[in-house]
Amino acid sequence: MKDFIEKTLGGLLDELAVSHKNHEAVVYTDRPVRYTYAEFNEVCRTAAKGFLRMGIGKGDHVAVWATNYPEWLISLFAAAKIGAVLVTVNTNYRIFELEYLLRQSDSKALVFIDGTKNTDYREIISELLPELNGKAPGEIDSARLPYLKRIIHVPNPNDPGPAPDGCHTWDDLLKLGGSVSDSELDEYAKNLDTHDVVNIQYTSGTTGFPKGVMLTHYNILNNGFFIGENMLLTEKDRLCIPVPFFHCFGLVLAIMACVTHATTMVPVDVFSPVAVMNAIQKERCTGVHGVPTMFIFILEHPDFNKYDFSSLRTGIMAGSPCPVNVMRQVIDKMNMSQITICYGLTENSPVATMTHPDDSLEARVSTVGKPLPAIECKVVNPETGEDVGPNVPGEFCCRGYSIMRGYYKMEEATKNIIDKDGWLHSGDIAMRDENGYYKITGRIKDMIIRGGENIYPREIEELIYTHEAVQDVQVIGVPSVKFGEEVMACIILKAGYTVTEEEMREFIAKNISRHKVPSYIKFVDSFPLTASGKVQKYKMREQAIEELNLKDAANIETA
Repeated sequence: MKDFIEKTLGGLLDELAVSHKNHEAVVYTDRPVRYTYAEFNEVCRTAAKGFLRMGIGKGDHVAVWATNYPEWLISLFAAAKIGAVLVTVNTNYRIFELEYLLRQSDSKALVFIDGTKNTDYREIISELLPELNGKAPGEIDSARLPYLKRIIHVPNPNDPGPAPDGCHTWDDLLKLGGSVSDSELDEYAKNLDTHDVVNIQYTSGTTGFPKGVMLTHYNILNNGFFIGENMLLTEKDRLCIPVPFFHCFGLVLAIMACVTHATTMVPVDVFSPVAVMNAIQKERCTGVHGVPTMFIFILEHPDFNKYDFSSLRTGIMAGSPCPVNVMRQVIDKMNMSQITICYGLTENSPVATMTHPDDSLEARVSTVGKPLPAIECKVVNPETGEDVGPNVPGEFCCRGYSIMRGYYKMEEATKNIIDKDGWLHSGDIAMRDENGYYKITGRIKDMIIRGGENIYPREIEELIYTHEAVQDVQVIGVPSVKFGEEVMACIILKAGYTVTEEEMREFIAKNISRHKVPSYIKFVDSFPLTASGKVQKYKMREQAIEELNLKDAANIETA
């Protein structure tokens, strides 16, 4: 096993700026940004010095609310160089969620862009902090957010405009950095440690309020390193990154995997099939990451055959269960013969298990692989905590160097997920086969219990995926007075196909036990997603309860 990385993010980047100074670190295809490792390190150092001049230092929290901008990357390494903690903000957040995160995280600074096509960040900032109106840039004093002192605006590269009132510009930050000496920054770095917290990742919050997962330099650098080793990454690779930076998929599986192997990063600001295909072709990318939904959109795009995927060999499909049919198409049609599957959770930095390019195709399409080095994994009976045998479903647990420091300011919640022996309880249902490969069959909370029978949605989803007309499917449980729960399948059909509910039900009934056949089948155009591409099944359940008038069965009071 390779030695662990005992460095900080900033220290590692300083080393790369020397050992790979002329090698490309970051390349964008939608804006004139192309940094070598030496150039990238220099701009990160300048931003770090700018943060220092603004009064931000070790232990302070810097929130970043942006899509995959270059400034997001720079903020990450700049904050790390001074011992500040980068707080990632979900790009889909609105005012209520943003206020909660900024307050709960005690963020001292906020870096933000104009917004996305669905959300105007400037408008939200103005509403959240009306005291900024008419003010010049500088320290702010907010009763709602007493910790927040600095706000830095990053302009849209295609339509740059002035910063909102009371906000610094990104250029202001860099200019301030020019007034701080390199020796002052280097002296500051001497007091930093690899086990310091460097990032707070807020969980998706599909249930309850999001929790701030505290991750250290050691957590994410080493997890990223072992991920990259499993992908066989080298400095010759170029990784297309369309998954959001704010999520562990982007931050660890992509950014950390790249910087620990001097690999070139080719980020895509906001996912679109065309943007990804263009980046792969133009920059001759050797790898690309994505959730299954992203790969489906690429494969189904009408211009798919116009693009050259011959440079690809690897990548990761993760974030939600990976349909076997989609995996096979990615391997066959996108030339990704060495694509890998990962499984993990944010609280584990995040990856616990991963397939390897040398694994058989069967293992790579039907399992989530074996544990990464130095991570222990087990499957236990969720009721008793006892280990279960091979091919017996139970709760997946893991422990090792990668376990989070804890939830920020949530000690009780931390104790509820990490037991006294250091095992992290995932809440996911898994099975381990005789050869040590793990399969994830669903969430404990997603498990459907119909008339006392446990039904795992993944099994039904995999069957429905085999129908030639199906593009994507999600199976959920909906309330039932008679059985407690019934099965519902929500299906997206491929373009040009038509199937009736009865035809689909007949197809399912021919191939699966009767009690698993969906009582409800709904054809939809899309699923509700988090910004990181995870399907929000709880929202689908809420919609189904409303549409099917199941409030009585769900014991929901009506007005």
